[in-house]
Amino acid sequence: MTAASTPKGERRRAALAEAAAGLLAEGGFDAVRHRAVAERADLPLASTTYYFGSLDDLVSAAVEHHSRAELDRGRRCLEDLATRNRGVDALVDLVLELLLGPQQADREGDAEAVLLRYERLVATGRRAYLRPLMRELSGELRELLREILARSGMSVEETELEHLIALVDGAVVNALIAVDPDPRAIASRMLRTSLRTAAD
Repeated sequence: MTAASTPKGERRRAALAEAAAGLLAEGGFDAVRHRAVAERADLPLASTTYYFGSLDDLVSAAVEHHSRAELDRGRRCLEDLATRNRGVDALVDLVLELLLGPQQADREGDAEAVLLRYERLVATGRRAYLRPLMRELSGELRELLREILARSGMSVEETELEHLIALVDGAVVNALIAVDPDPRAIASRMLRTSLRTAAD
């Protein structure tokens, strides 16, 4: 048994992945550096190279940790759907939380969080080592979205789901290009209109 496979080693590795995920969410890929991760996790610098073979491995762990935390939150929301209001407005909020992340308290902070999220998504395309992981996570997200829509009375085919995701992505990107202070609101309006049309 290696030190990395002991309970203490697993806790340290998890702490580093969590620290890296926090830096990724706040500052994008450039923020994930060995020293910054070690400092945030309050662990020795050497621990990052001990538990992760390369910076690519550390970044992959950060992406997976961050994404799985969001998927877990989405699954908890799915479990709550039986007791929640399942109207279009509530559904829009839930879908946008999954696609854009949880809404921040102030509009400026929320716009910055959405911008960072899309910067990460675009930057992922330049990192070939992340593609298998992103395909896996994307598939899980789509299944979760499909189930949420189904439980809300809207069974959708794969092409319809792609359309809804593309609608949100396009609305957000256009809002960011126009330096709109509230890209989430733009995406919300367009998604709400589309879902109401589908429900009719």
